[in-house]
Amino acid sequence: MYQPKAFAVSDLAALHQLIEQSPLATLVSPGANGLQASHLPLLLVAQEGEFGTLYGHFARANPQWRELNGDAQALAIFQAGEAYVSPGYYPSKAEHGKVVPTWNYQAVHVRGRLEVFDERQRLLDLVGRLSAHHERGRAQPWAVSDAPAGYIDSMLRAIVGFALPIRRIEGVRKLSQNKGAADFAGVREGLAQSSRAEERRIAEAMAGLKR
Repeated sequence: MYQPKAFAVSDLAALHQLIEQSPLATLVSPGANGLQASHLPLLLVAQEGEFGTLYGHFARANPQWRELNGDAQALAIFQAGEAYVSPGYYPSKAEHGKVVPTWNYQAVHVRGRLEVFDERQRLLDLVGRLSAHHERGRAQPWAVSDAPAGYIDSMLRAIVGFALPIRRIEGVRKLSQNKGAADFAGVREGLAQSSRAEERRIAEAMAGLKR
């Protein structure tokens, strides 16, 4: 990952927080015909291992897991918001015009070796934990036990689970930190008024920065 000094995130708790905010990862690994990628919701267990462990599952029909090389690392990419930054947001545009468009975003890259499993009880525990994690806070959270047992068994037979112990984790939070106070405020205010939820989300992240 390219990490300009002004935007690099090294604090493990902050990196974990970004993963929690956007748990749908792009999981990339080498395959027989080159790189393969799947978009998968992952569960972070921060207390497992030096940097935490990610859990998820492939569809059994997905060829990616079958072509995993035990010695090769996988890369999980988490994109925690993005926003186009117009030069029109900068007050300095009216002063000297020396501004160009850019993009603000937050992202985390995680590397490690995938450990695949398909034992029924372990899969059941995994989907139960995933469901409980993402259903939390709902008035009537759905649980795996709400579905017929036979149906759940058929669903479990259609997936393969995996653990990804994190061996390397790095992140970028590019939120106009390299701009002066007036231009920073202009970007934040402009994005806060956007019709795009993603851009308003970046504005909120900017508001939480310590400058």
